[in-house]
Amino acid sequence: MIAPADDWMQLALDEARAALATDDVPVGAVVLDADGVVIGSGRNERVAVKDPLSHAEIVAIRAAAKTHGNYRLDDCTLVVTLEPCLMCTGAVMQSRIPRLIFGAWDAKAGACGSAWDVVATNRSPHRLTVTGGVREAECAQLLTHFFRARRRRPAGGSGPEVVQITPQ
Repeated sequence: MIAPADDWMQLALDEARAALATDDVPVGAVVLDADGVVIGSGRNERVAVKDPLSHAEIVAIRAAAKTHGNYRLDDCTLVVTLEPCLMCTGAVMQSRIPRLIFGAWDAKAGACGSAWDVVATNRSPHRLTVTGGVREAECAQLLTHFFRARRRRPAGGSGPEVVQITPQ
């Protein structure tokens, strides 16, 4: 039997793959309510909407708050393909999400144990339970292929190079 976290990560991976169509970094996220129902989803849209704050987590949290009818998502879980950055970890905490599940670790910008560990500082009254490394290889592979393809593009080239990635 596949664990729910694996199933939920598949939904986030689907969002991440959709980001490739706009040449955005392939990161996807979903917010689930207490029953495991998706109430918000998002993908990186920084390139698509020309907004530096449009990370997958922010897009998903905004959608979930709208669906939920409240900014407090205190019975929800955020599932994201990449360890959240400082901004997104702050947004998770401000929205009162108690559970975070992510795929790949981000040694350069991750704020949940890699580059920083905002969660472990215990300075916030909000507690966040973090589970990292869910389907890590698949999440990391998507990013690796994306950035490898960008480096192969000729100078002045436009549009993403399409790379088919299959689950392991």
